[in-house]
Amino acid sequence: MKKGIFILAFILFSSLTAIVYSQEYKCNGERIEKNGSSWGYAVISGSDYRIEKGNSTIAYLKRRDGKWAVEDLGGSTIGYLNGSNIETGTGNSWGSLSDAKSLCDGPDQVAAAIWVLNKLGKL
Repeated sequence: MKKGIFILAFILFSSLTAIVYSQEYKCNGERIEKNGSSWGYAVISGSDYRIEKGNSTIAYLKRRDGKWAVEDLGGSTIGYLNGSNIETGTGNSWGSLSDAKSLCDGPDQVAAAIWVLNKLGKL
């Protein structure tokens, strides 16, 4: 009896953990889904990306000096993915790639861009 209760508790805990740690955004090719519904696109253009929400571009992702720069529509850098670190537009430490991956299941640079945009309230 105790073994059955233990197994049931383990299954319930595992299910709740999967729900808590599931990513809100997921990349499927260039398409970005939010909670299973189409949300936008990470359109590849050469070595850069254009992040779109619906039909509107909201940011650019550009490879520069060995790191990925997230730019707003005005061309200002609003964040960087530098290895496994996410930095502010001024280069200060802000978060980690694992933080971004917990929000978005996709390529590292796209996950970081989604994380930065989310932090700045631009999603």
